[in-house]
Formats: sequence, structure tokens, C-alpha cells
Amino acid sequence: MRLPFDSVAILGAGLMGRLMAVTLAQAGCKVDVFEAGGPEAEGAAARVAAAMLAPLAESAVAPVSVVRMGQHALSRWPELLASLAQPVFFQREGTLVLWHRQDSTEAARLARVLARTGEQVPELPPMRAIDGAAIAALEPSLGTRFAQGLFLPGEGQLDNRALLASLLATLQADARVTLHWQSPRAIPDFAPGTAGQPDRVIDCRGLGARPQWNSLRGVRGEVIRVHAPEVTLQRPTRLVHPRYPLYIAPKPGNLFVIGATEIESDDMSPASVRSTLELLSAAYAVHSGFAEARIVEIATQCRPTLPDNLPSIRQPQPRVMQVNGLYRHGFMIAPAMLDAAMELLAHGHSALAESFGLEAAHT
Repeated sequence: MRLPFDSVAILGAGLMGRLMAVTLAQAGCKVDVFEAGGPEAEGAAARVAAAMLAPLAESAVAPVSVVRMGQHALSRWPELLASLAQPVFFQREGTLVLWHRQDSTEAARLARVLARTGEQVPELPPMRAIDGAAIAALEPSLGTRFAQGLFLPGEGQLDNRALLASLLATLQADARVTLHWQSPRAIPDFAPGTAGQPDRVIDCRGLGARPQWNSLRGVRGEVIRVHAPEVTLQRPTRLVHPRYPLYIAPKPGNLFVIGATEIESDDMSPASVRSTLELLSAAYAVHSGFAEARIVEIATQCRPTLPDNLPSIRQPQPRVMQVNGLYRHGFMIAPAMLDAAMELLAHGHSALAESFGLEAAHT
């Protein structure tokens, strides 16, 4: 893609900032990345995530526009990963949705929601209702513990921390990129297009951008990473529950990311005893092998969220772009946000952004 500028400053080196930096450098730009933290992305929401790529499953809480972005990303992630310096775990083995008998009413409600999504987005692989034998065929280690479930073909996941590390290695190896760690910057620090300044500024700071985008808020999430050699799951598994729809995402090396909680708060304190017990007990209810798992990490983070819970791309002034509000869908929609932003940067307009309902945010 040919761009009408030669240099860019990117604010923030989380998932979106790193993706933008790699893509712009590959397009021939000189890129300076300014990050308030260090290279390990300790403060990024992307570090505390399951990185599931599950547009149909997420339609239980997300509108059709986000589902379409997620479907776009499923085909784009392999292309993006192929250009990076290090391999990243990626799979598309589908999503398994399970429930206990007492939660069958909630499961029926969820199935209706997902069926409506399938009608609205017919390009999604159709959901399949499956019985206990089919569950055991997909996940033999679950045995006959569950009598019914849903299988969502084609959905996937990747390893979030391996991806952040591979993006970092790719940037470090590119002579066109200069990385500035422990160097917080804001939009007013630049005068893009003037002498000695970058041609463009792209703000990907997440919650760090609140001084310039005051409608951003934090939505707290809590996840537990465990090492469970006695558990074998081939794909992300979700457990229907009236209060906390649990997910278990298997990663390489018998690691599992377990999460569910979503709290309207920008509190960054450690996870509560209650939520930790609920997550672990629900995981044990899916597979008894989690009883002997070792807790590697209990982590909390706040996802940057706009009032409508939808992502946005906007240009508050000439030569400045802001990409933000990815909420709980960061990995699922990041490639769509990236591609829409690149079209806007290259042409000043984007059919892709319009198809995702993002064009209205381009001001």
C-alpha cells in the first residue's frame, strides 16, 4: 500500500500500536514508537487476555458490526503472523459451548441469540447443536460430563504474549523503526507536518489517551493462567452460566487462560477472592484435572472502552489519527481496525471502515 507520507509517530506500544508500527514500517515509513512503559507491554490490556477469535460466540454481547470485524480478522491473522520475526501459536479449531443441566434455560437463550447472528451474518460457519457423544468426540478428555453443547466451527485463538513478543522482535529488527521506552507522549507534544516533526501522529494509547478522549473508560477484567498437565483441551471452551460465562483457552505447553469477569471499574487492584474462587471452581466443573493445576498468574487489567462499547477511529485534527475503544474484543477486531486505519491513511476514506460502521468516526 502506497502512503502519502514518509514518517509517523505512534503513541503506545500495546497490541494496536505494535501492529500499526510493523505495518507502516513494512509500507516504507520511518516509524518512531513512544511508550510510557517498557518493551514487555506490562501495562497493556493485550498482555492480560485470552486472545480468542470468536465472532459468533462474542455476538452474545457484541453487535453485528463487531462480529463482521471478527470474521474479517480470522482470515487476516495468518497473513499478519506470516510477516513477523518469530512464530506465534494460532489455531482455528472452533469454539465449544457447554452447560450444566441446571443452566439449560440460559443455554437455550444463548442459542437463539447466536442463531439470529447467523441469519444476519450468513458468511459465518453455521453453529451446530451437539450431543454428549459429539462432545466426547471433539474433546475426549471431557468424557460424558456434558449431555449437550454447541459447536461453533472456524473460530480460533492465538497466543497473546507470543504475539506481543514477535511484534517487538519484528520492530527491533527493522532499521526504519526507533523505539522509545519509558517515554510517554501525548498529541499536544507534536506538530505533525512541520520541520523536524513526523508527517503523521497515530495515538494507540488505550486508556492513556483519556486526557485527549475523555469519554474513554476502563472495564476491568480478571484472568487466571494455570499449568495443567492433566488437562487436554483442543480448543477454547465456554461454559454457560447465568452470572459469569466462563471461558477456558488452552495455550501451548499445557497452559490455560481462564476468565469470565467483567466489571465496570478502572480499579487495577488484584483480583478478589470471590472472583478467583468462582473462576477456579467453574473450571474444575468443566474438567476435574484442573484440581491439580498450578496457578501461574492471577492478573487484572482494564480494557479501554467508549460509551457505546464500540471501537473507533477518528482524526481530531489534521495529520492526527486516534484508534481506540477495542474493549474486550482487542485481538478479535485488531486486524480489521488496522486495515481500516491503513485505508484511511492512504486514501482519506475507507470502504472497509464504512462496512464496519467506523467511517462516521472519521472527522
